[in-house]
Amino acid sequence: METSKEQASVDYADFKEKVKRTIYIDQLSPQVTAQVIKAALAQCANVVNVELIVNYTIPYDIPSAALVELDNDMQAKAAVELMTDFPFIIGGMPRPVKATHAKAEMFQDRPPCPGLKKDFRWIKQGDDGYETMKNLKTLAKWQESENMVLIKNLLDEEKELAKQQQEALNGNCMKYDMLETVMQNGAIKTLAHRYGVSLDG
Repeated sequence: METSKEQASVDYADFKEKVKRTIYIDQLSPQVTAQVIKAALAQCANVVNVELIVNYTIPYDIPSAALVELDNDMQAKAAVELMTDFPFIIGGMPRPVKATHAKAEMFQDRPPCPGLKKDFRWIKQGDDGYETMKNLKTLAKWQESENMVLIKNLLDEEKELAKQQQEALNGNCMKYDMLETVMQNGAIKTLAHRYGVSLDG
């Protein structure tokens, strides 16, 4: 019994260290993947693990946040400061992401805290706390409705942004094609000669 308690204490101590070196990133694009996050943070930290968090209150299987474990707490601090002090765009999102230090409550697989006891009971009408729980349930439904509107707006923004980016890409490709055609036809030399411009060096 003592051995299991000691192991539980060791496991929870390891978990707390993991929390210290993990950051929580919010306002992610639904198109962002773990690889995209690793590449974005490569300038200031080495990413050990990425856990994308799906918003289960909406009928879309898309991530909106992530828990990102780094090598150590110093890297975590540097990453949070970077994303706080400067606009940090990940995956073409039209607005910067937000980053904070992770908290133990954010982890689904967190081990139980040694010595902590939890009591559960059903509450029925007339019990203490019934009205509070009823109000919280109503509030949760309101939040779900608001989430639906926000996610719809987010997806519309993403669609419009992707359209704009594609148009810009197509425009740049046309310019490069025109320049390549001009170079191949020798017209650039004619223009240079006409305007007295040297192409050497």
